Amino acid sequence: MNNFSNRIYVIGGIFVLVVLIFMIKLFNLQILDDSYKLSAENNSQRQVTQYPARGLIYDRNGKLLVYNQAVYDVMIIPRQVHVFDTLDFCHLLGIEKKDAIKKLGKAKKYSYRKASVFLKQLSSERYAVLQEKLYKFPGFFVQPRTLRKYPRKSAAHTLGYLNEVDNKEIKADPYYSQGDYIGKSGIELTYEKALRGEKGKKIYWADVYNRIKGSYREGKFDKQPVSGKDLVATLDIDLQEYGELLMQNKKGGIVALEPSTGEILAKISSPDYNPDMLVGREMGRNYSTLIRNDSLKPLFDRALMAQYAPGSIFKMINALIGLQEKVISPFTRFECHGEYRVGSFKMGCHHHVSPLDLRHSIMHSCNTYYAYTFRYIVESPKFGSVNNGYDVWRNHVMSFGLGQTLGTDLPHERKGSIPNLDYYLKKYRRKNLRALNIISVSIGQGELLITPMQMANMCAAIANRGYFYTPHIIKSVGEEKEIAKKYTVRHETSIDSSYFPPVIDGMEMVIIGGEGSTGGLAAIPGVRVCGKTGTVQNPHGDDHSVFIAFAPRENPKIAILVYVENGVWGSRYGAPIGGLMIEKYIRGDISVSKKWIEKRMLEADLIHQLDEEKKISESSNH
Repeated sequence: MNNFSNRIYVIGGIFVLVVLIFMIKLFNLQILDDSYKLSAENNSQRQVTQYPARGLIYDRNGKLLVYNQAVYDVMIIPRQVHVFDTLDFCHLLGIEKKDAIKKLGKAKKYSYRKASVFLKQLSSERYAVLQEKLYKFPGFFVQPRTLRKYPRKSAAHTLGYLNEVDNKEIKADPYYSQGDYIGKSGIELTYEKALRGEKGKKIYWADVYNRIKGSYREGKFDKQPVSGKDLVATLDIDLQEYGELLMQNKKGGIVALEPSTGEILAKISSPDYNPDMLVGREMGRNYSTLIRNDSLKPLFDRALMAQYAPGSIFKMINALIGLQEKVISPFTRFECHGEYRVGSFKMGCHHHVSPLDLRHSIMHSCNTYYAYTFRYIVESPKFGSVNNGYDVWRNHVMSFGLGQTLGTDLPHERKGSIPNLDYYLKKYRRKNLRALNIISVSIGQGELLITPMQMANMCAAIANRGYFYTPHIIKSVGEEKEIAKKYTVRHETSIDSSYFPPVIDGMEMVIIGGEGSTGGLAAIPGVRVCGKTGTVQNPHGDDHSVFIAFAPRENPKIAILVYVENGVWGSRYGAPIGGLMIEKYIRGDISVSKKWIEKRMLEADLIHQLDEEKKISESSNH
């Protein structure tokens, strides 16, 4: 009997406890928990996302590069849509009825209850007219947004562009919802999280016609947006625009760096495009047009992604490695009689005085000198074999940041190629490599592939006498003036600083050496410029023109790479353009004595010239 009574008490206690818990939960939901009330009142409220102002972008001198302009997205909640005058609505929005029906179907497919974009980026003028009549169209409302605007129509590849998030991006980051915009390339992509800020929200009372009647619960559940951080880019926009002007009607790239910091002063990829083309409702059409323009590839960032043979500018690397490994000295001389010959093998060279020492070999760009130097390196007895010698040589080369991504803060950087030993052993089906198999790398040809950014960085490392900082495009982020620590780390090459002066002597002689030198058009009176021209063999047409330089010789302010596809010789386009860029940066203007060079570069049209040559060639073959 006692056991039975105990069970009754236990069961009764459990019942009372359950009822008590239920009552407490009910009290919490109805009295204390405002989110319950919020949910229950959804039919009479409208939640509007408050998009933050995206961060502005300035150049290194405080000149505005990117700002925001207000536009308006027309939003739809299908569940709240009633029968409405379709023609009148379409007239207000400036769209066809068939497009409206299609958009309505798309919104229903997405969600009957959730808001989605019906028509994006309505102009301020159309918004003003629509706002007066919006009450006629329940289920529709307007969401303020911003578009990027560019006061300087320049640096499109570097700045990048925005586009709507896709499903993959939404899944990867819950911050984003359908219709949101995200950086897709350039600075906009790399610094997306800093630029975007944080979204806020406002909740309003709305009547049956979807007209706002006031703030819900006096804004208790509102959240203010947080503006994105402003960025200061390392670009000098005046230098950037000048470089783009010099490269008009040419294919190629220019990269200019500040050697002491690794800051990117200019990054030109040509042909380019107006950044306004990838903004607004015409973006999709413009993007397709740019993509279809396959022959010029204006969306392709040549400065960061093109992988070229470096040509003769690579000879300085071989000179430095030869000095470091003590297989040559500054006074080592080699004979050259127009070619390098070993048995039946020969590699051509141009005619010049002979023999040459190291400095004059750079000035005259002697292929024979570097064929000898390369063989002396990889065949050095101290390495035991050419295989080992090649590995040593390759490690030296890669210490200049070649054959690998530099880690710059711009997306889609390519690493180029400095082939490893296994590549060559497989290619030649040998266990032991022969120097003559790969002798073309001694003059920057063969399998070597280097991006313009890497070439410019290589030049900066020479200017610094053996070290470099990772090239980067952002100088500071937000009011805190932040910058990633990795951009302040000094990277040492494997070459001792004592070996750079004779090589730099040779580079200065390229500019002011007189007869036989190839960089005279880059000379600037009163400024000690050190440079090297290159002519890169091109089996598909005219050779490419390449030039690297830095100035002044002591405490250099700028290191530059100019690469002009089909420009034939380094002296024809690379050196003149490089010299003009250096003078523009150091002095702010071009001296009268060099205006004729500037005129010639501005008027040069290699793109249409090649098109005409192609047409003539095709017609002669018929």
